[in-house]
Amino acid sequence: MTHVNNKMWSLSFIFVVISNALVFMIFEMLLPTLPLFVTAIGGEASQVGLVTGVFMLSAIFIRPFAGILATKFDKKLLLILGTLIIALSTGAYYLSTNITMLLLVRLIHGAGFGLATTYFTTVAAEIIPSDRRGEGIGYFGAGETIAISVGPMIGMMTLELYDFQRLFLGGMAIMLLAVIMAVFIKRGPNSKELDKRENIKFKLWEKQVLFPAMLVFLIGIAAGGIMSFFSLYAIEKDFNKVGLFFLLIAAASLVIRLISGRLFDIYGPSVILIPGSILSIIGLILLYVAVSDSTFFIAAIFYGFGFGSIFPAIQTWCMNLVDEHEHESAMASFFNFFDLGIGGGSFILGLMATVSSYQAVYGVATIVYGIFLLIYVLSIVIKGQSEKNSGESDQVSSF
Repeated sequence: MTHVNNKMWSLSFIFVVISNALVFMIFEMLLPTLPLFVTAIGGEASQVGLVTGVFMLSAIFIRPFAGILATKFDKKLLLILGTLIIALSTGAYYLSTNITMLLLVRLIHGAGFGLATTYFTTVAAEIIPSDRRGEGIGYFGAGETIAISVGPMIGMMTLELYDFQRLFLGGMAIMLLAVIMAVFIKRGPNSKELDKRENIKFKLWEKQVLFPAMLVFLIGIAAGGIMSFFSLYAIEKDFNKVGLFFLLIAAASLVIRLISGRLFDIYGPSVILIPGSILSIIGLILLYVAVSDSTFFIAAIFYGFGFGSIFPAIQTWCMNLVDEHEHESAMASFFNFFDLGIGGGSFILGLMATVSSYQAVYGVATIVYGIFLLIYVLSIVIKGQSEKNSGESDQVSSF
């Protein structure tokens, strides 16, 4: 494993954590504000979903090429390029005078986001000492958690105080700061040799991480229900503290990430994924039956603990399953399966809400986490039985 030095908190790691967090902060800043911009330039409600969908499809499409690109170009250069695309796209939103132009900018932004999120994670993995990867990815993800929690608030406050021009140009300025930080990131001494390996081929997904990627797909389905429908569910339940609900999820996720990474490094994924899924199930059940503000807040904390521990654990697990030069393919599969889970989950759970209620969304999300837990436990049992049979066969053959 190649890393800059033996210490976790090198200057390069700090720059990676902060610049990656800024990428997610701008992404979240635009989530609640772009629909308002669509309306402002004459778009219809139906086109809001199209604007979101084009972004996700672009990010998903570009990620499988990340591994091949890393063999042709310096990974740091690709990281800077992806971040720069995000910066320029954020500023270019203001130049969009109609939906067609907005979709084009959104398409380019999505490609930059797909590249940047993949390379930030793999560059961080290079810098983090291999025996502390779980801990390091936990810290790395903590930056994302903070950014995600404050992004929407910054976006809405900017619009309340100023206008769309300040929103988009301010976002671009923040992303240019992330670009500058990316320029000063130092990779490991053998990284360029890894980049030049010729055995990297185009992979729609990385087979070695297919099982954990399928697990994060399930997590994405449930997360899609939380993000897409909670505001409407809150209205249905007469709960008016939505901002505090999401803040508690972010805070719980941040706290647990500071602990779970170390446990992953020592004991592996099981000690995180099993308790994490149980905590998430408890949170979703409480959300389903909630009739008071306090129950909603407790549900947020339980769900935050669960999701905040599971997400970085699966992310680290995917990287540990492949060689270092295959990290891009592993992370492309990880993020794409998660994004597909969010997109598909939002669509399916939206249909569920249409024919039933928003409460039913969280009943289904609970079942999805139950399936996650069942599949993972069964995989442990099957693996244990296989190892036992293999051991017995070795004993027989030794006589």
